Amino acid sequence: MDLKYKRIILKVSGEALSGNAGHGIDAKIVNRISNVIKNIIEMGVEVAIVVGGGNFWRGASATEMDRTTSDYMGMLGTIINSLALQDALEKIGVETRVQTAIEMRQIAEPYIRRRAVRHLEKGRVVIFSGGSGNPYFSTDTTAALRAAEINADIILLAKNGVDGVYSDDPNKNPNSIKYHELKYIDVLNKGLKIMDSTATSLCMDNKIPILVFGIENTENIEKIIKGDDIGTIIKEV
Repeated sequence: MDLKYKRIILKVSGEALSGNAGHGIDAKIVNRISNVIKNIIEMGVEVAIVVGGGNFWRGASATEMDRTTSDYMGMLGTIINSLALQDALEKIGVETRVQTAIEMRQIAEPYIRRRAVRHLEKGRVVIFSGGSGNPYFSTDTTAALRAAEINADIILLAKNGVDGVYSDDPNKNPNSIKYHELKYIDVLNKGLKIMDSTATSLCMDNKIPILVFGIENTENIEKIIKGDDIGTIIKEV
């Protein structure tokens, strides 16, 4: 089978795992995502995942708390999500390793780049959790950083409630325009709220394409791997 991408980073927001509830973990959604990941692993794709923690805690949104403390709380949320995803994947026979940027040896491996690449080469899913291990950096930046480190072909940026990048919030402005292709610099200049500017700049510097798509239809992931035109691609045109 001809695959458009051989090694991917799938970035899943915490909110995407919570479904309509907006918080916590929706087991049905986690299972749906896991089944799609199993399908693309069987197609021969190497899959690494970066998961957010916004369904538990969003560090940047804390107003009356020390930002560093708040960000570390958010990192712990990403680890909870990663363990849930690992459990769902292993229940359907997909070997999975969680690697944390903050050491928690009792429950996961520490992040080691060479070990992560070896897991991918052996057909295991690797979930990068704990963000980058540093406050003030988002999990979007983690996705960009890990993609550069493991030489991923693309970052698949799974969004909840939107199927690509628009000129304005399509839920609020029905006249907003959907972009099918953008340059990194356009994202930065237009102030489009896709990834934070640090993550976008990191992808630009390392020429890592970003594909923004809707996660509601999880089969979109398979279609993207096969080369279907879905969502919005951000790259150097």
